Amino acid sequence: MIRFKNVNKCYPTGQEALKDINFQLEKGEMAFLTGHSGAGKSTLLRLTLALEQPSEGDIIVDGKHLATIPKRHIPSLRLSIGTIFQDPQLLPSRTVFDNVSLPLVILHYTPDEIQRRVRAALDKVGLLDKESLYPIMLSAGERQRVSIARAIVHKPKLLLADEPTGNLDPDLSAEIMQLFEAFNRVGVSVLVATHDLTLVATMPHRILTLQHGQLK
Repeated sequence: MIRFKNVNKCYPTGQEALKDINFQLEKGEMAFLTGHSGAGKSTLLRLTLALEQPSEGDIIVDGKHLATIPKRHIPSLRLSIGTIFQDPQLLPSRTVFDNVSLPLVILHYTPDEIQRRVRAALDKVGLLDKESLYPIMLSAGERQRVSIARAIVHKPKLLLADEPTGNLDPDLSAEIMQLFEAFNRVGVSVLVATHDLTLVATMPHRILTLQHGQLK
């Protein structure tokens, strides 16, 4: 599902963010990407989303070589991947339903299909009864669940999460990770970047550790 081959990322300032990265996330696999702050976790995810380009090396996502994808096709590539951040990035003036429906609106789904898919996604994260509320009316954990519903509403094959539990207490963090495991059990490939080693240690998934831009 994801393959990095001899990937380096060096910024114009001379900072080496990633050095000779080689790894593969198999189709249907769930794995954790760990490391200290500044280790390169977010950079690796941004490269996977083609938000940045590597200085050297090859990145393949779902069989597509990112270096050869026409620029006009990159937005559709990003839309095909479910993405979750530490900050849920919800639109405060939109209801829960409207926030979750955004990817489907962009992809031109019919109103009936939007209704069906949004409610199914909210049901999966336990928020079906909150669809008419606004983000300010929700707890931090509920807002993160809304962002997860938005990420999976179009049924992506790949889910990327960048410190999704960074603002949550341990119990809520465990619940969020259980949601990721539930999606993984139905075939979604999941890569979670996190510094929460205590939580990761309790889960039976492969751990990729970045240290100063290198996989250890």
